[in-house]
Amino acid sequence: MIRVLIVDDSIFIRTILKDFLSKSPDIEVVGTASDGVEALSLIDDLKPDVMTLDIEMPRMTGIDLLRKMPDLSHRPKVLMLSSLTSKDASHTRTALALGADDFMLKPQEIFRVRGIQEELVAKIRHLIHIGPAVKQDVSSRGLARKLLIFGSSAGGLQQLDLILSTISPDLDAAVVITQHMPEGFTAALADRFNRICPLPVKESESGCILNAGEVVISRSGVHSIVSTFLTRDGLSGGKIVHSTAPPVHAVRPAIDVTFSTAAKIFGGRTLAVILSGMGNDCGDGAAAVKAAGGQVFACSEEDCLVYGMARSAMKKNSVDRVVPLRRIPDEVQRAITAMEG
Repeated sequence: MIRVLIVDDSIFIRTILKDFLSKSPDIEVVGTASDGVEALSLIDDLKPDVMTLDIEMPRMTGIDLLRKMPDLSHRPKVLMLSSLTSKDASHTRTALALGADDFMLKPQEIFRVRGIQEELVAKIRHLIHIGPAVKQDVSSRGLARKLLIFGSSAGGLQQLDLILSTISPDLDAAVVITQHMPEGFTAALADRFNRICPLPVKESESGCILNAGEVVISRSGVHSIVSTFLTRDGLSGGKIVHSTAPPVHAVRPAIDVTFSTAAKIFGGRTLAVILSGMGNDCGDGAAAVKAAGGQVFACSEEDCLVYGMARSAMKKNSVDRVVPLRRIPDEVQRAITAMEG
């Protein structure tokens, strides 16, 4: 049984989170607290496995509570609940730096809170089984000759957690992940993934080089275009260029933009993986990858919260394989190894 402490200054949020978490047979809500001061008085007594933590609260904020956590004899895993604002994005990144284990976005409209139930339960379960990664030194691998690209949206974050925490440290490819997220949150997401992935993870910067064994998260608010450049030695490599062109499928970054431009540069040395997400973003990009000689995998439908993106690629006959979530790290490693570099 996973013991959970809910910390939030809203009695409505505390009540609704307790209500739907208590419906999970493997989760027990052992207590609730309205601020950090109350939470501090409960943690050592209740010994929760996981604590959901709001940021803005009276008397003691979530950030201040994290600063006091090292003084406690019992430390639960901490899941931050952040609203969709740039201010909260900054606070979330601070929280991760102070030791928070994960974060998820809390709707600003109270009536939408029930919509996060499935994601919240999945994240709580996942936190129990995941720990910090042993980092690999990839500095000597140099420019990537192969590219692994992920497209992810609603329901994809917990899938990326599993994939990145178990990905091969010997992966001979650069990795680019385009995740639909509100502007400002991808920096915190990169920090989060960097703690659980054996490969270094960073948020994209315009002009950043794609190196083998490194993971780049497409920055929210701009498109990530995969472009080419020549080194002083005349070697060809790939890089990310940011674009403020209009949204595609009402999103920026759009997965179609990343996939399509990646296919032009890496051609048959491209492997695209489509994870959970709604809408049609991925269909045209997957078709471009296939047309360029690359491969496209889609996560199996039973492992996805939403299957719209994968279905959009299937309608274009652009999916080579449908892969169960837990098999993706191994199948990706096999496919990348088999590619001619």
